[in-house]
Amino acid sequence: MSHLNHKLQERLERKLALLSSYRPLPRSAVEKLAEQFRIQMTYNSNAIEGNSLTLKETFLVINEGITVKGKPLKDHLEAKSHQEALDFLYDLIDRDTKPSISEHLIRSLHHIVVRDIDREWAGQYRNSSVVIAGADLKPPGALDIPRLMGEVITWYGRTRKKHHPVETAALIHHRIAAIHPFFEGNGRAARLVMNVILMRAGYPLSIILKHDRKKYYRVLAKADTGEYAPLVRLIGQAVERSLDIYLAALTPKQKRYEKFLPLSELSAGTPYSAKYLNLLSRTGRLEAHKEGRNWLSSKEALNRYQAGRQRTRKPSKR
Repeated sequence: MSHLNHKLQERLERKLALLSSYRPLPRSAVEKLAEQFRIQMTYNSNAIEGNSLTLKETFLVINEGITVKGKPLKDHLEAKSHQEALDFLYDLIDRDTKPSISEHLIRSLHHIVVRDIDREWAGQYRNSSVVIAGADLKPPGALDIPRLMGEVITWYGRTRKKHHPVETAALIHHRIAAIHPFFEGNGRAARLVMNVILMRAGYPLSIILKHDRKKYYRVLAKADTGEYAPLVRLIGQAVERSLDIYLAALTPKQKRYEKFLPLSELSAGTPYSAKYLNLLSRTGRLEAHKEGRNWLSSKEALNRYQAGRQRTRKPSKR
């Protein structure tokens, strides 16, 4: 059973194919986008876990080596370590377009993420029980972690060809987060592993935004009860956002890509209010992506939504 909405899947595959059709992509533009996404990923992934650095401060810490007055040393170290983990991830993809997911890889990513914060436990499974603040789920005992992580790898090897990469990435993310194998850095490590799977399938780095933090924890909690579709949709929307940004930047000049507008602008002159378009965006029925707190979509996307409604509308009885 697939947990990925077929319309969202079709959009992701269409946009990935479009991006691939433009290859070879201009190297300088790709490098600029990759750097932009590295900073965004580092900022958002750390901010979800409580890091206080702003996006601009994260950039200054990483690129300029600046110490931000009034901000904890731990937050600076987290930014630098996460950036190093992303460098490792990109190098991994460049060396091998199909790197295998293994316990060694998961522990290596975790080691880089936390080595400057907790060197003793970097890359090491925890040896005692923990509690996830604000969650109903109780992580398994420490003695069960090696077995459970081994089962995650076995599951991945058995099912990765049966599921769409976006669904596989979302599900392995949840499995790692639910096991909570490390004392800290579990979420960051899980999101990095998720991106290994996405990037080996050709997708750009995909980012769960800080502004979606509450929704992110909510869909993870639903996944704990076996309801996986909301989490898969959230990850799918993150992937679509990255594709939209890459396509907008890399589409050849002679081919205009869609112009994305705030929903308040898009709704003008249409039968739909901005509030209704927001609902369609959040539920994945309208092609849209978030920039900060705001959803953006395009006139072309709205036309496709309307055309889809007309095709599925049942003829009226006479």
